[in-house]
Amino acid sequence: MALNSSLVGTSGASLAGEIDTRWTMAYAAALGDLQPCYMDTASPAGIVAHPLFPVCFEWPVMLAMRATFDRSGLTPDEARRGVHASHDLIVHRRIRPPARVRTRATVAAIERRKPGAYQLTRLETVDAAGAPLYTSWYGTIYREVAVAGPDQMAEGVPAPEVRREGSREPLSEIPIPVGANLAHVYTECARIFNPIHTDAAVAQQAGLPTIILHGTATLALAVSKVVATEARGDPLRVSRIAGRFGAMVMMPSRLVLRICAREGAPDGDRIFFEVLNHQNRPAIRDGLVMLAPANGEQR
Repeated sequence: MALNSSLVGTSGASLAGEIDTRWTMAYAAALGDLQPCYMDTASPAGIVAHPLFPVCFEWPVMLAMRATFDRSGLTPDEARRGVHASHDLIVHRRIRPPARVRTRATVAAIERRKPGAYQLTRLETVDAAGAPLYTSWYGTIYREVAVAGPDQMAEGVPAPEVRREGSREPLSEIPIPVGANLAHVYTECARIFNPIHTDAAVAQQAGLPTIILHGTATLALAVSKVVATEARGDPLRVSRIAGRFGAMVMMPSRLVLRICAREGAPDGDRIFFEVLNHQNRPAIRDGLVMLAPANGEQR
């Protein structure tokens, strides 16, 4: 069958999320990122969530929306072929737990790609008063699945940031160890459960050699290092995170974060990066962290 492009514009139910300190601390701990801003609940300012923490409360929203796709045209087998291909997160304001949020998902685009049908989903999260917190653009590739109907792209999709300078030697290379237990720890701490990351039998049924690390875990590990080395440990400066997922990450192994360029702009700095897996293949391509000027918390 095929993914029906008439789904573009369809929204799922708005789901509430309860964010407490236990959850945000556990997420940072899973990444080995123990900065006081994530952990010190005795601080008068309280703690903040890791910049990529929104993927945690976005996950059940994505699952709920997929379950309502009775018009998608996909068979259960085709639906299982969906892989997280890209992620673009825009930060409007940082979460300080405890907090209550609401997130809604909307299909923003469906188009043909060489590997299969590509679906872009917009996830919008607001606080209890309805003020924007995060907007995420979640790209999924359904491998070897066709598209029914014309390609459709919604308005408002953010343009990718492009480096002004061409290819050159990276500014730095930072090793990131990946423990044999990381996928299981990340699953429980993020509360993102997909059995291909923890169950070898399910992973093999999906055509994988064994369990693999979550793409968001790989991205979060990279973001932690970027914050530490390029933002002087200040996660409040992060205003956007983006990247495309590629090669699989096995466990245990070692990743290498390459800081490819740092470019200034009136609204802050752009950090361009990539992450290589143990085979020196790009696990994350076109990585981007945008840093707002270091002038205190404004989000």
